[in-house]
Amino acid sequence: MDFKGRAKNWDSDAMIKRSKIIADKISEIVGNEKQSSILDYGCGTGLIGFELSDQFEKITLMDSEKEMLDVVNEKIEIYQTKNVVPVLRDLTKEDYNEEKFDVIYTSMALHHISDIENIIQKFYDLLNENGILCVIELDKEDGSFHANEKDFNGHNGFEHHFMEAVFKNIGFSNIKSETFFHGEKKYEEKIIPYSLFYMIGKNK
Repeated sequence: MDFKGRAKNWDSDAMIKRSKIIADKISEIVGNEKQSSILDYGCGTGLIGFELSDQFEKITLMDSEKEMLDVVNEKIEIYQTKNVVPVLRDLTKEDYNEEKFDVIYTSMALHHISDIENIIQKFYDLLNENGILCVIELDKEDGSFHANEKDFNGHNGFEHHFMEAVFKNIGFSNIKSETFFHGEKKYEEKIIPYSLFYMIGKNK
């Protein structure tokens, strides 16, 4: 799926509201202790990352679309944010060896990636010891969520037990998941309900 040309209109009221809820959930999961470094993979325009920036010494916002990171850079300049670092990288095609992280989260990105095991393995390898991975994703659905996107060829959400098996096989411990958000989107006068879950695991 191609996200080019969508960055300027990405920050809709619905996206801002949902991102705040997701950021609050991530903050709840991670806890109040200030972590040193966090990676937001598939950050988009940084809606979640900027919500969390005060909680971390450094937050790396990584995306494969330059247009999304152009918006991130504009926000850094506007807000004069000193601890947000944008990185242009597609981990499905290349590695990132510059640093490791205490926390990695990714929100609504994995269902666009075909090889889930590979990307979760890369996250595991990018975590410091006892680091935390938090995946925010669509619960399994019938394809209605992306009905308006004709070029979509990803996953129609995930069942919890599938993602848990991937986490376990790669080596994560203390795995937990829960559906925490129920929303709706409109397409051709139809109201399409959907829900999001989180799954967390710790690098042993």
